[in-house]
Amino acid sequence: MQRLLKSLVAGWLVVLVLAQAAVLVLVWWVFIRTPHGQVLDASVLRASGMGRAQADGLVTVVLDAVSLASLVVATAAVAFVALVRGRIRLALVATVLVAGANLTSQVLKDYVIGRPDIGIAGTDIGAPNSMPSGHVTVAASIAVAAVLVLPPRLRGLAAILGAVYTSLTGIATLSAGWHRPSDALAALLVVGIWAAAAGYLLVLGQRHEPVREPSDPHHRTVAGLALVGGALLVAAVLAVGYTDRGGMTPPVDLDPGQLVGAYLAGATGVAGAACLAMALVLSTLHRVVPNLDRPGLVETLVENLRVPAPPTAGATPSPVADLSPKETAVDRKN
Repeated sequence: MQRLLKSLVAGWLVVLVLAQAAVLVLVWWVFIRTPHGQVLDASVLRASGMGRAQADGLVTVVLDAVSLASLVVATAAVAFVALVRGRIRLALVATVLVAGANLTSQVLKDYVIGRPDIGIAGTDIGAPNSMPSGHVTVAASIAVAAVLVLPPRLRGLAAILGAVYTSLTGIATLSAGWHRPSDALAALLVVGIWAAAAGYLLVLGQRHEPVREPSDPHHRTVAGLALVGGALLVAAVLAVGYTDRGGMTPPVDLDPGQLVGAYLAGATGVAGAACLAMALVLSTLHRVVPNLDRPGLVETLVENLRVPAPPTAGATPSPVADLSPKETAVDRKN
């Protein structure tokens, strides 16, 4: 039975890799190769300038936290947590996930993906291609790796915080005018592909580990993230419909109401995608990283920090429990 479950989980992770790769190609085609997609993307970029002065301080704080140095430190911290838990394979796979996702984004952005000028006013900002977003890749990969290596009891909270952090980073890149929404979506898909591939490797390696049982599945957290993500994506589609209005108005000709709709579409779309991406990771994590027969130091500390349940009303302590070892031995003789 366990072998069948592992095969099903491994098959599902392969499906996730292929499905997210297909969606990544679709995002590239729609938002870069088609005029309509470029117009929608550029409309959000133009709308981001409306309130930039008011949000500049917060945007700067969020974006300054994402750098090469922070990536290295965070990756080292992730690997350290896994090693303290006695999970050497998990430390290696989490490190490969972070490095692979970020390297993939840089190669795609610098050498593979190009953004042609389609001749519509406002779609060409005179900057090189920006898909996928490096900042969102850093934030999402670190968030996923942290959820991967933390003990089961902390994963739900870490997934929520990771989704929020990734969403804020993606929205900050829009507000700063650095990236279009499709750049953030592409980054999330790149991280999702590497996360599913990492999960597949971990499932394959379980035959070499003393697996005890699946860890906490966090069904409520997965459902909550999925519902919030789905609701935000619906809101994004509605905002796109308000902005687009069935035509292909150049970004420079949009009225203020349409610009607000465009920005809301981009922001809610990025946040919704981040929540769904984290829900996908968390949904299989109890099978991908199950408990071991010998818990590590971190699991032991978390378990010891649990508050003991109060005694039930009217319950009386067992008389044997209150006896000293000597008294118990005497009772046995009698």
